[in-house]
Formats: sequence, C-alpha cells, structure tokens
Amino acid sequence: MGIPAELERQKSIGYSTLLRFFIPLSISASLVTISHVIINSTLAKASNPAAVIASYAIAMSLFGILERIAVMLRPTSAALVKDKISFRQMYMITFYVLAAIFAVSTLVAFTPIGEWVFSSLFNVEASVIGATVDTYKVLLFVTIFSGTRCLFHGIIISHFRTKWLTIGMVVRLLFMAGAAAIFISQDMVDHGSIGAYIFLIGMAIEALVSLLEGMHVVRQLPEKKQGHRIEKKRQIFKFYWPLMAASLIAVIIGPAVNIVLGWSKEAETAIAAYSIALSITHLFLSFTSYIHQVVLNFYKSSSKLVTRFVLLFSNLPVLVLLIMAYSPVGIWFLRTVMGVSGVLLDESLTALRFFIWLAIFFPWLDFVNGLLMVRGETRIMSFSQAGNVAATISCLLLLITFSPEKGGMIGAFSQSFGVMVELSIVSLYLYAASRRKRNTLTDRSHHLFTKRIDK
Repeated sequence: MGIPAELERQKSIGYSTLLRFFIPLSISASLVTISHVIINSTLAKASNPAAVIASYAIAMSLFGILERIAVMLRPTSAALVKDKISFRQMYMITFYVLAAIFAVSTLVAFTPIGEWVFSSLFNVEASVIGATVDTYKVLLFVTIFSGTRCLFHGIIISHFRTKWLTIGMVVRLLFMAGAAAIFISQDMVDHGSIGAYIFLIGMAIEALVSLLEGMHVVRQLPEKKQGHRIEKKRQIFKFYWPLMAASLIAVIIGPAVNIVLGWSKEAETAIAAYSIALSITHLFLSFTSYIHQVVLNFYKSSSKLVTRFVLLFSNLPVLVLLIMAYSPVGIWFLRTVMGVSGVLLDESLTALRFFIWLAIFFPWLDFVNGLLMVRGETRIMSFSQAGNVAATISCLLLLITFSPEKGGMIGAFSQSFGVMVELSIVSLYLYAASRRKRNTLTDRSHHLFTKRIDK
C-alpha cells in the first residue's frame, strides 16, 4: 500500500482503524515476554543452572540500561520522520547514538572496567564475573540490532504498517526457538553466553524484517513533505534527548526497590514476592505500552475518539489483575504455572493487589506522554520521571521504616505511587499549558474586538 493510500485512510478514522493499528502493537509487546521464557528455559537445562542463569541475568541488567537509550529512537522516529530529508537526519542520529553505546559497551566487555562494573556496581561474586563479562561481549552486538529495528519500527508505525511488528516478533521467536533447540541437542547450554547468542539471533532477525519493510516505506516518502520542518539533526536531538534522559532516570527505580526490600523482615521472600507480582503485572500491562503511538498518530485529527479508545482499553489490564488478585484464578496461576506456594504465594498475591493501582495509572501516563510528544515538549518527561523516582524512593523509605514487615507490598505500593506522581506532574503541566493557550486566545480576540470598535 502506497503512502497516499495511507494518508487517505487516516482521513476516515474510526474504532476499526485504531484497532487495526493498535492490536498488532499490543500483540508484539506481549510476545516479548516469550523471548525471555525461551532463553531462561534453555539455560535451566545447564548442569549448574543457577550460576549460568545468574551470569546471563546480570549481563542483561547492564544491557537493559544501555538498550533503553536505543529504544527511545522508536518514538522519535515515529514522531519526526515524514520525508526523505528527515529520515536521513534521523538515520545519522541513530548512527551516533549506537556508536556511542557500542563504544561504552566495548570498554565494559574488553577492558578491566567491565570487571570493576560488575563487581562493584552489581555486587557480582568473583566466581561469576568471568562468565558475566563473556556474556556481555555477545550482548553488546544485540544493542546495534535493537537500535536498528527501533529506527525502522518508528517509520513502520507512523505509516500504519503495524502488522509488521507482530510479523517480525513471530519470526524472531521462531528463530530463537530453533537456535535454542540446536544448542540443547548439542549439549551446549553450560554458559550464560548461550542465552546471549539466542537473543542476538532473534534480535538480528527482527531487525532484518524491520529494515526490509521500513526501507520499503522510506522509498515511497516524498523528498520534502510540505509543512514538515524537520531538516536538521539538532531538531531531532532536541526531541530525543529528554526521552533518553527520562529513560535513564527510570533505571534507578528497580535497583532502589530491591535494595530497600533487602532491609525488610524476611527479605528474600519480600524480594521474590515483589518480583513475581511485577512479572505478572508487566505481562498484562504490556498490552497498553503502545498507547502513546495511538496518540502520536491519531490525536490531532480525532482527539475525542482516541480518548474514548484509551478509556476502553486502559481498563482491560485492571480487570484481568483484579481477577488474578481476588479470585481462585490467581492462586491457580501462581501455584500451577509459576510453581509458587506457601507464604510466598500469599505475599505475591498481596503485592499483586497493590500493583492494580499501577495498572490504573500506567495507561494514562502513556497517554499524556503521547500528548507531550505530539506537542514536541518531551523535556517535561525528564522532570516528571524525576518526580516518579523521588516519590518512589521516599515512599519506600517511609514504609520500610514504619512497616518493615509488609514485605513485597512495600515495593508494589511505592512503585504505583511513583507512577501516580509522574502522571500528576504531566497532567498538571498540560492543564496549565491549556489554560495559558485559552487565555492567550481570549486576549487576542478581545484585542481584535477592541480595535474594530475603535475604528
């Protein structure tokens, strides 16, 4: 389908249009969790699975921090690439970002800095550091493919070809499953780097699918779109860097929760319960993680329709988590699917009940962040994310001081409270900006009216 046909379709927007756009995005986001299931289930077959999985998980924790920088290329590309000129500038920004990440990752992987990072910052035992660094030597290449796919994901999304994200994810999972089967058959799973190789194969395949479809779209773009002002790299970087800063600020939350829960009574149970409840929450909440793309692509032309659409879909994760937390379904799922029992099962259910608040706030946070992207005011996201971190840590410290026996619930409530604060900051900013705009229009109308009377 050519670009003119895509633009024609955008003029007649209804619920069916939004569903065709949104559902493939939601499915692809949900399928991501299967990637980690494939890798962890493969590494679990090692002769010493605890050590192998630990080396992979620790290397992934650093990878996850740097990958956040690359992932922010997706909304930037979706918002700003509308013609060949803006694509070329976005391509160069992507190159610079990925080159910087690769340079940092190379220092970690191939110099003594890596051993210091993992031993001092991640508190890794000496016996695991070598395997962790070896695993990271593979993961540093994954970031390149991840950034490449995000560049073209943005272009694919902004031109309503979202089914290709689902196709790319399905193909990725098939190749990962095939690679995992080969490694298992060859009895080659006794090293965390095998998990990284499986991940690398999957990400490379997804990046290839995105590249092929993305370039198909780029070739149909006009050289210069009338009215599109993105012509220089600094314009793109001005939009991108606050997203990057906000994503890096958010990295603090996970370690902060785990550190504070380590001070609670029955620390291991508290951390495990929090982790289990969070994984379940993410499983269902990932369905709404692309709401900002709906806002980016449709809000200007159909604001009321988009708001009603978000209102409808934002309730689905809440309903599912209510069923999981307050009915026998949740007990069955934890006991049968996740193998949780006893005190840990009870603690996990309690934490899950407080994560329901996160499920209520998160879709609307993604919605208002989408509004900031539409307005080109991504700098506000750095402040709101900082507010989230400050609120989360403050809540953690208060609860651990006065109720250390509450366990995993401390992390769930604090994280939900932080997201509520972040949502409040963005909402108040948008409300104030709307008031200023209305007042400006009123003053201008009054001025014109007065001039006519004077004449």
